[in-house]
Amino acid sequence: MSAESFSGPPPLVVGVLPGQSPEVLQTAAALAGHLGVPLICAFVDELSYLVEWDPARSAHRLSLHPETDNAEIKAVTLELRSAIGTACGGPGINWTLRILAGDPARALGRLASDTGAAMIIVGTPEPGLGHRISAALNGSVAAWLSHHQERPILIVPVPAAVHHRTRRGT
Repeated sequence: MSAESFSGPPPLVVGVLPGQSPEVLQTAAALAGHLGVPLICAFVDELSYLVEWDPARSAHRLSLHPETDNAEIKAVTLELRSAIGTACGGPGINWTLRILAGDPARALGRLASDTGAAMIIVGTPEPGLGHRISAALNGSVAAWLSHHQERPILIVPVPAAVHHRTRRGT
């Protein structure tokens, strides 16, 4: 089902990533189930950029690495569908996965606007040097959304146990 065809109450949009802390999806699924609203899970391929955007059809994108694009996107899609299916395993949760291109914060904001989403749900940055460098260079998705969105933003923190294990190297 296309995200634009949801009828009834406005959906929730949640940003998803491969290997993401499961608490983000679990929180989004629980909230969607409790509210009885659809859940749009969105993965943003940062290595692609948007060429054309038409909400009535699909977004057309080009990859910065076209030779590896299809296989990697298919693998990511399978991994995400499995994680989402596990988190949304409860009865009555209507979810869909969208693959977007470009800057994650702007892509999530655009999707939320186009679908009339009630809320955007994102996780905190994962611990580790690579994620800190990325946040320093690109900015935090949650911070950008909280400053540039008119919709509520729910930021789900990574549990302290994950931070502790990462710092200890286990």
